[in-house]
Amino acid sequence: MIVRTTAEITGTERDVASTGWRSKRIILGGDNVGFSFHETTIDAGTVHEFHYQHHVEAVWLIEGEGTLTDLDNDVSYQLAPGSMYLLDGHERHRLEVRTRMRMMCVFNPPVTGQEVHDSNGVYPLVAATIGG
Repeated sequence: MIVRTTAEITGTERDVASTGWRSKRIILGGDNVGFSFHETTIDAGTVHEFHYQHHVEAVWLIEGEGTLTDLDNDVSYQLAPGSMYLLDGHERHRLEVRTRMRMMCVFNPPVTGQEVHDSNGVYPLVAATIGG
């Protein structure tokens, strides 16, 4: 059994931040459960483009509002608390954040915590080490 709190993750290597966003990686690939689980916050007034070529991501928005645009199909969706989106086709997407967003995210395959978005917003596929 694994029990963790976001408070104990804060300030550790599982607490990853970049310009305009922060991700607390609660479950990672090294936990060997087949997925990773994150709490991500994105600052109001920011715009971010992502493309997970190697991962499927499910996102459940629990705070905030914004617009999600599927850049592959030129379709936009309004997001508010209770919205969920699933990037099951590895869609390139843009988030335009009106009010600070807090979301819970699941990745498959799991991220290891060592990934960094490249210039196209892509996470590389990194192999997990046991116990990470």
